[in-house]
Amino acid sequence: MVAAVRSLPVRRAVRPPSQCPADLLRAQGTRDHLRGAAETTSATAKECFLEEAVLLNLPIADRLALRYAGRGIPSEDLVQVARLGLVQAVHRFDPNAGFDFLSYAVPTIVGELKRHFRDRGWTVRPPRRIQELQPRIIAASSALTQMLGRTPTRADVAAYLSIDEASVVEALVADGCFTPTSLDRPMGGDWHTSPTRGDLLGQDDPALAAVEAKLALATVFRLLPDRDRLVLRLRFVDDLTQEEIGRTIGVTQMQVSRILARVLCLARNELAS
Repeated sequence: MVAAVRSLPVRRAVRPPSQCPADLLRAQGTRDHLRGAAETTSATAKECFLEEAVLLNLPIADRLALRYAGRGIPSEDLVQVARLGLVQAVHRFDPNAGFDFLSYAVPTIVGELKRHFRDRGWTVRPPRRIQELQPRIIAASSALTQMLGRTPTRADVAAYLSIDEASVVEALVADGCFTPTSLDRPMGGDWHTSPTRGDLLGQDDPALAAVEAKLALATVFRLLPDRDRLVLRLRFVDDLTQEEIGRTIGVTQMQVSRILARVLCLARNELAS
């Protein structure tokens, strides 16, 4: 974790927004704790200072997490990710850098949230290049709409981003992978009578599994005498008993049983060969 944190790029400081008295108290307390952590030579005291700085800024992290709620990831998970980003910011912030802690912490926390969405938020995970391309396409579409005064085409977006049109199409197709539409969602306006998406999906034909067996047996049965084929049809299609079959074709029940045994043995041997 420490190595991963150290490898993260340092974000540019931004000017903090106007602060109310409570924010000023939080900012002052945060500065005091961070300076105390930087100046102390005691490892225990340093951890206490940093812990107090984290506790002071927990509401900030929680508010940032809730901005991303309702996008397919539980709010509790987002809060945990935001708080982890806050802890990283507290441990990495230099109080002598000359700018407010939040101007460093907010981009750090938001970056962790976005990274979590990128790595964990996909229901169907597309390639990384598609994940990274989608927000660029959204931003480009917004900019082009203002520039052109109309909805941009895929070719417009591709030219604006200096990429090929096929990549734009691929990213747009994967758009539903993050929060796919529910199969229970009605296709029409009436939630009670309209068919759902799940109702319109194709299903396996229950007779499909028997197709191969029927094709293999058809070759065998074409070689049988007419009486043997008639016995098979009466037994397995018309569902007659052996006694009823015997009366129909004028033989005894024992003869019917022998015909069936012989034909079925022949069929098993042909299928096994």
